[in-house]
Amino acid sequence: MQSATIEQQAPALPPLISREILFGNPERTSPSLSPDGKYLAYLAPDDKNVLQVWLKTVGQEDDRTITADKKRGIHIFFWTYNTDELMYMQDSDGDENFHLYLVNIRHSQTESGNDIVRDLTPFQGVKAEPLELDPKFPDQVLVAMNLNNPQKFDVYRINLKNGAVEFDTENPGNIISWNADAEYQVRGASASTPDGGYDLLYRETTDKDWEILRHWGPDDQGGAVSFSADGKTLYIEGSHDANALRLIAVDLATRQETIIAEDPQYDVGQIMIHPVTRVIEAVAFFKDKQEWQVLDPSIAADFAEISQVRTGEFYISSRDLADKNWLVAYMTDDGPIYYYAYNRESKNSTFLFSNQPKLEGLQLASMQPVSYPARDGLTIHGYLTTPVNIPAQNLPTVMLVHGGPWGRDTWGYDSEAQWLANRGYAVLQVNFRGSTGYGKAFLNAGNREWAAKMHDDLIDGVNWLIEKGISDPQKIAIMGGSYGGYATLVGLTFTPDTFACGVDIVGPSNIITLLQTIPPYWEPVKAIFYHRVGNLETEEEFLKSRSPLFFVDRIKKPLLIAQGANDPRVKQAEADQIVEAMRKANLPVEYVLYPDEGHGFARPENRLHFYAIAEEFLAKYLGGRFEPMTDIPGHSGVIK
Repeated sequence: MQSATIEQQAPALPPLISREILFGNPERTSPSLSPDGKYLAYLAPDDKNVLQVWLKTVGQEDDRTITADKKRGIHIFFWTYNTDELMYMQDSDGDENFHLYLVNIRHSQTESGNDIVRDLTPFQGVKAEPLELDPKFPDQVLVAMNLNNPQKFDVYRINLKNGAVEFDTENPGNIISWNADAEYQVRGASASTPDGGYDLLYRETTDKDWEILRHWGPDDQGGAVSFSADGKTLYIEGSHDANALRLIAVDLATRQETIIAEDPQYDVGQIMIHPVTRVIEAVAFFKDKQEWQVLDPSIAADFAEISQVRTGEFYISSRDLADKNWLVAYMTDDGPIYYYAYNRESKNSTFLFSNQPKLEGLQLASMQPVSYPARDGLTIHGYLTTPVNIPAQNLPTVMLVHGGPWGRDTWGYDSEAQWLANRGYAVLQVNFRGSTGYGKAFLNAGNREWAAKMHDDLIDGVNWLIEKGISDPQKIAIMGGSYGGYATLVGLTFTPDTFACGVDIVGPSNIITLLQTIPPYWEPVKAIFYHRVGNLETEEEFLKSRSPLFFVDRIKKPLLIAQGANDPRVKQAEADQIVEAMRKANLPVEYVLYPDEGHGFARPENRLHFYAIAEEFLAKYLGGRFEPMTDIPGHSGVIK
């Protein structure tokens, strides 16, 4: 009787937050200072709700668009070291064959508002990856492209004045990343090796042969970070002789290594490097939350000042070349990202804007770091988000599984977690074994454990929720994208009684067909996949035993699948084949396909359409709230 009284007295859930606020375009985001500090560029929607690059003069209100993307929206842009030029990336309907575009902002000021936009990499079916820009070489950009061979990325030097593309450095076939020195010469590289490991490559000059500075085996990680300004030191990350990735300086004359930053359990994360002096100034370790370690005393006072401006975590998102002005982003778990301009001379911070002002003042849920022991004793970390205003007791729940799987969830605002909590669900995000950031022992504990111990960690999380009284055992769903989509399919096939339903977003259903259809440029890392997942050439039966497609007959609970037709990583066939198998077996499956999307949904119209379907689906099987579906002009979703 007493619990019923408490239940009756408990406050109600806060009002429904519209999907438009949670999943629509940001109002303004990603501000970036021009090298001379005169201009501020940022992303914001135009009058057709397509994300464009906008520009304003610092201190004035002359904001204007300087790009004219027609459909997909621009998500990645950066300044060159010429004040009148910036670049952006764009692919075609999610195919990930990104082109690099150059925008001249001066031209737009003088000629009727029509900007000059030049495609610097106008090659069909080719993926461009910008490598480095250097202030001493403002008219050049180094770009890796798979132009000569779809499987490998050579280095090209592009002239920003005339657009000339010059071949710079050949990839022998196994190099997966490149590093240029302070003279803008490619002298460092990381190469994959047949054992699933990596070689750290170095050459003294560009006319010398590559030599191997260090080899990491398949159970270690490592790679080059940056050269010092004098070219005598190569900064690297490596987990050799330690559990976690450390930041290390390698003396290129003596080959002696000096540890710069380390943590016994957590991998080194974000690294802040001065763009001119190339001094490493600070590093971050993402533990339960982000922790900065300041390495350069000259910025210690700045970090102390910045940390007092507002609560939450921060990072330096942009700076001018004189290093007098920084843009600082502040992140919290229950609100938008707040951007400030910080002046290093006056130590003053000026608020610019938040990316989603409509989130301000809403009753948003907090994200709590949690941990629990797996059945074999390994400590599993994660984050729990529960609805505002109601006790965290016997709640319908969503297990929200991250992609990768070699990635991790972090503390901070998460639109999916907020959406689910607002609808009345507890949300558990688990960094299962195989997740990155927790050192190599934890990463390697996930080797060959797809649909095995990696899944056990999720089930142990479910049991932890039930033991704590947080979750209603009959109303727990599993949901995720990419590997998280695969985990959803595993949940419904390998543990068919655990979950009430599942939502799979661009998840593979068959590891064999997944590995057979990876993009050609993933060929150099195939050995790493074979080591961490299983060998396609010698272990087909093993991979079959870990593929949900072959266990469809076990499914008891409803499934929703969403897929992008142009996904280069997880092909549409991965969704098609399990939907077909389920329908043949007369099992409950809903399927929505987006013809103009890839590995995830970039267009807000498509996001809004998908989450409307998903929340109605979850409400049907878990009993949470949902905002009724309204007409969403422009979405491409096809119910299959």
